[in-house]
Amino acid sequence: MSVIVAKFGGTSLANAAQFRKVQSIIAANKDRCFVVPSAPGKRTPDDNKITDLLYLCHAHVQQSIAFDEVFNIICERYLEIVAALGLSLDLTPYLKEIKAKITAGASADYVASRGEYLNGLILANLIGYQFVDPGEMVLFNERGILDMEQALKNLKSPLEKAQRAVIPGFYGLLPNGQIKTFSRGGSDITGSLVARSINADLYENWTDVSGFLMADPKVVKNPKPMQKITYRELRELAYMGATVLHEESVFPVRQAGIPINIKNTNDPNHPGTIIVNDAEPQGTITGIAGKKDFTVIAVEKAMMNAELGFGRKLLSILEANAISFEHIPSGIDTMSVVISDSQLNGKLDKILDEIHAQCKPDSLETHPHMALIATVGRGMVYTPGIAAKLFSALAKFNINVRMIDQGSSELNIIVGVQTNDFEKTVQAIYHAFVE
Repeated sequence: MSVIVAKFGGTSLANAAQFRKVQSIIAANKDRCFVVPSAPGKRTPDDNKITDLLYLCHAHVQQSIAFDEVFNIICERYLEIVAALGLSLDLTPYLKEIKAKITAGASADYVASRGEYLNGLILANLIGYQFVDPGEMVLFNERGILDMEQALKNLKSPLEKAQRAVIPGFYGLLPNGQIKTFSRGGSDITGSLVARSINADLYENWTDVSGFLMADPKVVKNPKPMQKITYRELRELAYMGATVLHEESVFPVRQAGIPINIKNTNDPNHPGTIIVNDAEPQGTITGIAGKKDFTVIAVEKAMMNAELGFGRKLLSILEANAISFEHIPSGIDTMSVVISDSQLNGKLDKILDEIHAQCKPDSLETHPHMALIATVGRGMVYTPGIAAKLFSALAKFNINVRMIDQGSSELNIIVGVQTNDFEKTVQAIYHAFVE
């Protein structure tokens, strides 16, 4: 028998009707032995995610504001799901305990994690699987970094004994016994850990889309789906803004060669997108993704290449100000640093002053309102003329390219353009290669 780990996102478990769909999906394949649920997501565009409401409860307590009204909305949502499913499960004691801990000043991570915890209890009761709390096994170190090796060891034995289990996503435990959550979307990571710990044959990630699309449908009309993509391509696209799957979730399963299948809960027969270690190229490019809101700091100094430690001095200024960079395009006498605006956060003037003082450049300029677009594909390295085709397409649309960067693996080409050219750039690249 094969073993499949199935992770279901917030929209897949937003209400009782969605729970029924999940129940049917699990029942349709006896190999779906382990299930990882997220907290209930939005039922409608103007609805609230349970996780957001839980964070709001914590914020209210921090500001000495009553949170009863918000918490009642949370309770009603869960109780409504249980009643509509006709379960005998009594969530009242759990809800009372959670409210008491929020009142007593529980951490934001504990409060937020209860969304997955409660959904896990409901789903386990619905499908008759054992409930396994990851807070006892998924461990973080003192700095809040996942201890993957220990988590895998801790999960293996109880899951093998359970044979069929529901494991809530999104959270684990710190050495001091406090709950620690992953970043948003972190249930994907829990699913990946579960899959690796029991050496699953497949990790299914069920969401509200039928896999990855070659471009953002908000930017490109009806983009084609990706049938197969490699982990390396996924990392590049996820980093540049393709957010169907949490980018850190690939590491545990990639090391074990476990494929990931992105599937749609609302269209379970669609094949979705399969993510694998290696695959033959199916076309010139695999996908296009990008992000806005970058600033480029351009440094120019004669004989820069002959000055030992120049790059180190420049980057140490960023490090001292707790700023990470995205890219460093450079020339013989020039070096540019691309930084996300969220990293700068009011520090730009201070950084420029320090660069003047320590690096003594001949010229120092900033270029705000930049966007980065990555064209990714394992087939690019085998196809001559890719760059020419890409830049010809941008020239045809009168797009001024401010920066060019290509990785040593030749898996992607990144261009920097003005933010107001972002959509036009993605569309130009897509039409040149796909249509």
